[in-house]
Amino acid sequence: MTDFALLTTEALDLLMQLISTPRTSRSEAAAADIVQAFLSSRGVDARREANNVWAVAPDYDVARPTLLLCAHIDTVRPVSAWTREPFTPTLEGERLYGLGSNDDGASLVSLIQAFRTLSARSRCYNLVLACTAEEEVSGTDGLTRLIPHLPHIDVALVGEPTGMQPAVAERGLMVLDCTAHGRAGHAARDEGINAIYRALDDISALRALSLDRVSSLLGPVKLTTTIINAGTQHNVVPDTCTFTVDVRSNELYSNEDIYNIVRACVKSDVVARSFRLGSSCINLSHPLVAAALALGPQPDGRPRTPFGSPTLSDQALMPWPSLKMGPGDSARSHTADEYIRLSELRQAISEYVTMLDGLRF
Repeated sequence: MTDFALLTTEALDLLMQLISTPRTSRSEAAAADIVQAFLSSRGVDARREANNVWAVAPDYDVARPTLLLCAHIDTVRPVSAWTREPFTPTLEGERLYGLGSNDDGASLVSLIQAFRTLSARSRCYNLVLACTAEEEVSGTDGLTRLIPHLPHIDVALVGEPTGMQPAVAERGLMVLDCTAHGRAGHAARDEGINAIYRALDDISALRALSLDRVSSLLGPVKLTTTIINAGTQHNVVPDTCTFTVDVRSNELYSNEDIYNIVRACVKSDVVARSFRLGSSCINLSHPLVAAALALGPQPDGRPRTPFGSPTLSDQALMPWPSLKMGPGDSARSHTADEYIRLSELRQAISEYVTMLDGLRF
């Protein structure tokens, strides 16, 4: 019989060690050491690629499908409004406070415990664990660097704070840097072409742009102008104006599709910083989704309902189907006095094991 009390105690101890170890993106080496040492001390052949830690359950068989369990080690930097020490794990009743407790420490330690438990059981699939770096910045030394070292993956379960609700779709992200061109002139005379006005025309066009493929899970594509810069002094008509557009894609458009639509809509030059962070979606009939829904209602009676997630994760870098599901609440992420409830940790470990034990796909 699985000792979930012991698994939770171990997970809590590991999480408190991680909170005590600053692990902001691109500075996760010490935290990766802790994760690797924890796994190795419990008989897991934990491997390392940069600050990513990964392992393959010992009964790997190339003829079987493979499930990846993935959660990230890194955190954002603490905001200034913390009223507690962000790097000191603080237990207050049911709540464990500390930076990264909710995002993504609880999912990380819970998936580690699920991997250890399921590795010792008979399965009809291979099991791989990835504890990734640089997720918060979508860095190239995170999952992107690790993927070439992994065996073939068929589907992934991504641990992120969703309240153990199954996120079956996730928005993508693309950032566009746009430049409107004019001609300099003296502001006191009727001369020059004001690049700000040209930029405003394009911003208005983008604000009115409606992409007709609306996702039932994620809604429409969102385009938001977030930065604008122009001018050198008050009496000079500016000849250039730059503005930045934040694009949140749905699964019905690729980032390249949206880029081409935007270019056709405006007169400004448009440069995409990257196309690599696409939207994702898993078929609602996938066995992994069915296994999550088979868990039934939440402990408080709320239904377990598939939804589309507005926040980005390592899913954006995965070339295979994935489901996002983990303990905690996304609304606590990146906030002051971030916390996880101990009951959420216990629930996650138990439900991960239950939903994956006997899974067939």
